[in-house]
Amino acid sequence: MNNYVPHPIDTSQITIDKNLLKLSESLARNVHEVWAAGRMADGWIYGSERNDERKEHPGLVPYEELSEDEKDYDRNTALETLKLVMSLGFEIIKK
Repeated sequence: MNNYVPHPIDTSQITIDKNLLKLSESLARNVHEVWAAGRMADGWIYGSERNDERKEHPGLVPYEELSEDEKDYDRNTALETLKLVMSLGFEIIKK
């Protein structure tokens, strides 16, 4: 039996300014690229429907071709990562 209960750090009080929103889109794109590269390295290919036996996945397309829902998943990952970094006291400074 699995008793795991996730306890993510609360980042609800962290606000992201417009400059970091642009960064978050770049991070979201990269999250997808890293995920896709990993899947492909494991032998997965594009398929119109997910099929674990044949290692086919409809998400193995360029970021621009993802649905907005799929992009939002990656965007949320990126935003929550930025918010976590900030909540831990780090500053993100563009040079």
